[in-house]
Amino acid sequence: MEEGKALAPLELLDRLAPLFRKCVFFKLKSWKGGNLRVNLNLKLVVPSIVNQSVAAPPPRRRPNIELRTREYLTAAEVDQLIEAVRKNRQAHRDATMILIAFRHGLRAAELVDLRRDQIDFETACLHVRRVKKGTASTHPLQGDEMRALRRLLRESPASPYVFVSERGTPFTTAGFAAMIKRAGQVARFGFQAHPHMLRHACGFALANAGHDTRALQAWLGHKNIQHTVRYTELSPDRFKNFWRS
Repeated sequence: MEEGKALAPLELLDRLAPLFRKCVFFKLKSWKGGNLRVNLNLKLVVPSIVNQSVAAPPPRRRPNIELRTREYLTAAEVDQLIEAVRKNRQAHRDATMILIAFRHGLRAAELVDLRRDQIDFETACLHVRRVKKGTASTHPLQGDEMRALRRLLRESPASPYVFVSERGTPFTTAGFAAMIKRAGQVARFGFQAHPHMLRHACGFALANAGHDTRALQAWLGHKNIQHTVRYTELSPDRFKNFWRS
């Protein structure tokens, strides 16, 4: 071996292999106290690992515009969703979730985190807490919402949360998304429904009813009114008198 010259790992193992082969037997002390002769016939093994490039990243999610032509549901389509879950095992709970999410423009995270102490049955009010630094507000509850919530709380397991599973654990956003997706398939929408379409449906329905943009902003808890303007832009009432003589 030339001085100062480093050997590659495989070449070094090739040169050391004859020395290892001379050590044919070792005497080891067994757990019984006797001597155990073990044959260690060492062989040079070439590594079978092949260096490969890092796996390609998973494909990026397609933009929403490629998946569906709009991001909101109409009030009629919301009714179809509610009818679609009537055959579910927890039909009343699922229908109430859709109704409350639509009427109050709740995100999935806000809906599943809804607690019993946020409902005031005496004054028929719902105390809405928003995520994403949204503005909290107090919404009035309609008669059908009150009846649905009263029945749900009577029939549900004891829990501080309004919407729970049969075991009494809080409902999850993933579970709600799966339920909406299945309901959309049962209703034969022709596009994949998702929970946030209920929030957009609320904004669209209120804007179409002619409500003030500032009031709509407060109802949905938007910090920036630009997020609210999209609903008034979608309202067909803007073009109500077009082509009318």
